[in-house]
Amino acid sequence: MILLQVPPAPVPVPGGAADPTATVNDPSAFVGDPLWADGVDATAVLIALAKVVLVFVLVLVSVMLYVWFMRRVIGRMQNRPGPNRAGPFGILQTLADGVKLFFKEHMIPDRADRPVYLLAPYLSIIPALLAFSLIPIGGEVTVFGKTTYLQVANLPIGVLFVLAMSGLGLYGVMLAGWSSGSKYPLLGSVRASAQLLSYEGALGLAIVGVLIQAGTLSTRAIVDEQGWTGWGSVVGDWFWLPALIPFVIFIIAAIAETNHPPFDLVEAEQELVGGFHTEYTGIRFAIFFLAEFMNVITLCALAVTLFLGGPAGPHIEFASWLWPIVWFTLKLWLLLFGTVWIRATLPRMRYDQLMGLGWKYLIEIAVLWALVAVTVVVAREENWNLWIAVPIAAAVALLAYAVLWASMSKSEDLESAPGEVR
Repeated sequence: MILLQVPPAPVPVPGGAADPTATVNDPSAFVGDPLWADGVDATAVLIALAKVVLVFVLVLVSVMLYVWFMRRVIGRMQNRPGPNRAGPFGILQTLADGVKLFFKEHMIPDRADRPVYLLAPYLSIIPALLAFSLIPIGGEVTVFGKTTYLQVANLPIGVLFVLAMSGLGLYGVMLAGWSSGSKYPLLGSVRASAQLLSYEGALGLAIVGVLIQAGTLSTRAIVDEQGWTGWGSVVGDWFWLPALIPFVIFIIAAIAETNHPPFDLVEAEQELVGGFHTEYTGIRFAIFFLAEFMNVITLCALAVTLFLGGPAGPHIEFASWLWPIVWFTLKLWLLLFGTVWIRATLPRMRYDQLMGLGWKYLIEIAVLWALVAVTVVVAREENWNLWIAVPIAAAVALLAYAVLWASMSKSEDLESAPGEVR
C-alpha cells in the first residue's frame, strides 16, 4: 500500500496509554524543525524571526538579480548589450526601476472599487512569499546552541501548502481586473483565471509521481529521500529521471501559471492594452510584476526540491554548512536560465493553443504517468517482475491516451463548410 506521511502519532506515556496532547504541546511535531524540540523560548523565536526576514530579503534580491540576468541574457541572444549603465554591468538597473516606481504618481480610477483595488496587489505578492518559506535551501545549522533547518518551516503537508499558495495568487489577479472599473482589465483577469486554473491541474498532477515515490508531502523529507551518495545519485537517487515526463510537464505548467512567455496571454498588449493591471500605477503596478517573478523563482525552487535533489550535492568538509546552499543555488539558476531561454526563443501562443496544450495533452499525460508510477511502486512492493509489469502499464496508458485522443474534437471538425450550420 502507498502511504503519504502524516503528522506523528501521540507519544505513549508510562502505563501504555497515549498522551493526546503530546503533539499539541510539541511545536516541532507540526513545523518539523529541530529548533522547537526543546519547546518555545526567546532564542528559538528570535531565530525563527531572523529566518523569516532572511527569506524575505533573499526573495527580493533574487527577483532583482533575475530581472537583471534576464535582460542581460536576452540582450546577448539578440546581439545587443542589455542594461549596462546603472552599476557594474548594469546590475543596479532593477533597483533603479524600483526606486523610480516608488515615486511615481498613484492614481485610483473613479469607477474602481477602492478597498478591493488597493488590496489586490498584496493578495498577489503575499502567497508568493509564503510559498517560498517551505523550500529547503540547505541542511542543518547550529545558531546560539539551537539546531535548525535552513528553511522557515517544514510542514508535513508542505507540497500541498506551496500549491495552495500558488493558487491563491489568482485572487489578486482576478480582483485587480474586476475592481478597476474598466473592461480591458476585466477581460484580462478573466483570461488569467482560465489560464491559471487550466495549468494548476497539470502542475498538481505532475507532482503526484514524485509524491508516490517519496511517500511524503514534506519538502524536507522529499529532499532527504533523494540525498547524495556520489555522482551516481544524479541518475540513481534524484527523481528527475524516473519522473522525467512529470518534470517536463511541471516546468511547462509552471511557466504558464506565472504568465511567463510564451504563455503571457494575460498581458497581450495587442488585445488587452496591458491586461489586468492596466489601471494600476506606481508601486502597486510594480507589485504585480514583483509577484510574477517571485512565483517564477518559487516554482523553479520547488522543481529543484522535488526533482533535482534540492540542496543535495558533493560533500566538502570546509564550511560544510555552506555547500548545500551553493548546490541549491546553482540548480535554481540553471532552471531560471531555462525560463529566460524559452522567453527569448518562442513566440507567443494563440489562446486556443494555450488552452489546448493544457487540457488535451498535459493533464491527460500527467494522469496516465501517475498510473504507471503507481504500478511501478506496487510492483516493487509485491515483488512483481518489473520487465512485465511496467511494459503492460505503459501499453495500457498509451491505449487509454489513444482512446482519449480519438474522442477529442479536432479543429477541422469544428469548421463548418460554406453555407452549412452546425
